[in-house]
Amino acid sequence: MRHLLGPLTAPVTYSRWLHLLIPSAVVSLWLFISIDTPWMPCLFAVPVGLLPSIRLAEGVQAQLLLTPRERGRPDASISTAPATTWGDRWRTVAWLEVRLLLTAAAGFGTIWLPATTFDLLSVSFGADPGMNWLTEIVEARWLCALLAPVPVLILVGLVVLCGEVATAAARGLLGPSPTERMTALEQRTEQLLERNRIARELHDSIGHALTVAVLQAGAARTAGNPEFTARALAAIEEIGRNALDDLDRVLSVLRESDVPAGVHPTLVEADRLLESARVSGAEIHVEMTGPLDLVPGPVSREGYRILQESLTNVLRHAGPGPVRVRIVVVKERLELEVTNPLTGSKRGQGGSGLRGVRERAALLGGKAMTGPHAGGWRVYASLPLDRIR
Repeated sequence: MRHLLGPLTAPVTYSRWLHLLIPSAVVSLWLFISIDTPWMPCLFAVPVGLLPSIRLAEGVQAQLLLTPRERGRPDASISTAPATTWGDRWRTVAWLEVRLLLTAAAGFGTIWLPATTFDLLSVSFGADPGMNWLTEIVEARWLCALLAPVPVLILVGLVVLCGEVATAAARGLLGPSPTERMTALEQRTEQLLERNRIARELHDSIGHALTVAVLQAGAARTAGNPEFTARALAAIEEIGRNALDDLDRVLSVLRESDVPAGVHPTLVEADRLLESARVSGAEIHVEMTGPLDLVPGPVSREGYRILQESLTNVLRHAGPGPVRVRIVVVKERLELEVTNPLTGSKRGQGGSGLRGVRERAALLGGKAMTGPHAGGWRVYASLPLDRIR
């Protein structure tokens, strides 16, 4: 019984009913003009459906009334974009024809079936039978009272059936075209790639900030020098603020996909990274060759993150010590190299961050190598420039 009465309490039943009755206003207007040509609205639907914006209007109506939003998300199986091809336009014409036919069935039932119920109730209370065919057949008043709810139940079933047919037709005729499906798939893929990139960036940025802050705090605690402690605390404050800015930017992108990712640091700002490593106690020797400001944006941003992860790896595993950084820009590639002496650890300096270095380089069509080299530890990346321009 609950399954049978469920459509009576479902809001979608009445929103679909409204959707079915909306075109009846246009049909009624035409019947007022020429009642002898009730088929003319179907003829008018052909040129109207060929207008690109009609597909947009019909898609919005279908999403709002036929498939109300679940969990705040519209039904992606119904497109809300204007028609861009003739195939989309003719499918819109077919949808309008189907909608008019369903409107005729639902509109006739909405008027005639409740009127039949009213006539049955009137006869059951002693009124004379009217022109309704059912009241003329059924003479017993008790039987009229018993049959009175039947037309209403038929009307509910008719509305539910027409609503289901309209929803299926909308998904088939107003659904995304193959081109739109491909575009949506590409956008989804780009979003997933962007989120993966953001995850790596967050790991590099926050990991570097925490590593430097821990090392500076430890050095300030053991130094016993108020001036050095003050400089270390100031550096920790600056690094913490930068990390909070990165975290806020990344979280805003993750919360809302439409929010731009913001400004990403590039190799032009490498001095900030090098200075934070120096304050942590590392002895940094830098060699920069070539115009860093002319490096393409994607390469410069990924190069900054590779340098950041390399310095974080040094500070985390090797501690303060001499580090050699080489950044070279030649005609066709960017070379970035970070080397440092190995500590007594037998495990070396590997980690998930260095795997991220190799992934970043591979995404740009370059290569990266990490591991022992000439008695020390080396991170080397070569990123092509000509593929990005």
